[in-house]
Amino acid sequence: MTNPTTIRSKLLIAAAISVFLVGCKSTPMKDGASVEDKSASTSSSSDVKGTVIDGSSGSSSMNDLNDPSNILSVRNIYFDYNSDAIRAEFRPNVEAHANYLNAHSDAKTTLQGNADERGTREYNLSLGQRRAVSLKKALNLLGVQDNQIETISYGEENANPNCANEDCFQQDRRVEIVYPNE
Repeated sequence: MTNPTTIRSKLLIAAAISVFLVGCKSTPMKDGASVEDKSASTSSSSDVKGTVIDGSSGSSSMNDLNDPSNILSVRNIYFDYNSDAIRAEFRPNVEAHANYLNAHSDAKTTLQGNADERGTREYNLSLGQRRAVSLKKALNLLGVQDNQIETISYGEENANPNCANEDCFQQDRRVEIVYPNE
């Protein structure tokens, strides 16, 4: 036979654990929330996945950023599903933006990380930030100074709400390179 005091003690412990677990629920983020990284950090080549890029330096003007025939007008770097590795096809774009920033030490850029709608809001904010930081590290390896680059993640906030297939989701998995003074 079980002692009523023991049963009561076990019930109290179970209730206390339940209250504790319910109290640990994460707080929801406000609409339009974003994650920013304004820290100055150094990076090593081991931090960047597949972003060793060779290239020549060149001088570009602000007009080149808006010239559709110039590689600098390509401002979106796309990523594979659940990945923050820069795809080989976008290495020339990364190199061109690095050359521009190196030639214009007063120029600044914001790298805006994005994700498609699949996954939790928190996960997508984190993934967008990892993508932006991955691109920042690649630019750093190419000589761009930390103080020229700011990263921010919008997660799934800028995702196309009408996406229903992989081709559409692919357009949401990106980092946008934004030059505030253009």
